[in-house]
Amino acid sequence: MFKNKDRYLSFLLVLPSILAVMIFIYGFIGWSIRVSLSQWKGLNPNFAWAGLNNYIELFSDPRFMVDIRNTVIFTVVFVVGCIVVGFFLAVMLDQGLKGEAFFRTLFLFPMAISFIVTGVVWRWLMNPATGSRMSGLNLLFSYLHLDFLINNWHTTPTWGIAAVALAAIWQMSGYTMALYLAGLRSIPLELREAAQIDGASEWQIYRHVILPILTPVTLSALIILGHISLKVFDLIIAMAGKQLALDVPAIYMWQTTFDGLFYARGAAIATLLLISVAVLIIPYMWFTLRSEKQL
Repeated sequence: MFKNKDRYLSFLLVLPSILAVMIFIYGFIGWSIRVSLSQWKGLNPNFAWAGLNNYIELFSDPRFMVDIRNTVIFTVVFVVGCIVVGFFLAVMLDQGLKGEAFFRTLFLFPMAISFIVTGVVWRWLMNPATGSRMSGLNLLFSYLHLDFLINNWHTTPTWGIAAVALAAIWQMSGYTMALYLAGLRSIPLELREAAQIDGASEWQIYRHVILPILTPVTLSALIILGHISLKVFDLIIAMAGKQLALDVPAIYMWQTTFDGLFYARGAAIATLLLISVAVLIIPYMWFTLRSEKQL
């Protein structure tokens, strides 16, 4: 009887959270999908059935194609950069570096600030102005007589989005460093010693022993960083404002919905973003649950 009473009280305790999640997350997701299938454009709601027209029109929209291209470039540069830099920093700290606690805090510090603050700082660092208005990295290159490195950074139409990704790498590399450092510290020392006794070089130990063991860590980093890159919005707005060269689906959704009042198309973009994030998150959840069952 007491067990049933405890279960009843436990359920009542979490019931408000369950209701809040059902209403404010899944309820709003369902509402957005319903709006995306309607003809709602303007201040007055219009729920007339439009089927998949909003989605079809998006994929024939040149601006949305630019958004997809920019998202792919940003994702590749951001994810690969974070994993490479984070792994390098973790290996460096794992070597018994003097002052490890200081450097670990230093590398993790950027995570404590928002993408807005990061964008403001990097907007100054990547100031594309010339002459007396030059500042940041371009001014540093000018002082060092490395004029060939001076460029327009995020105002370049083709690869400007990659420059924005550099700021994101700076902010999130500490996170991947923490993941890889925890993974490295969990590897038994006996494995490295056995490989050294067999005559393996340091590179061969990392190539054939450590990196395969760290595969789950890399997968987790890929999933988490990937879904962050799909939702990027504030960093781009803070660094470059609203310009087509750096446009991404999240910015298009904001402008379409709140500037253009085309709520149905904005909801369609939001739904596509949700699907793309789910494509990354669901395999991660499946992998995590499978790993927990095997323990």
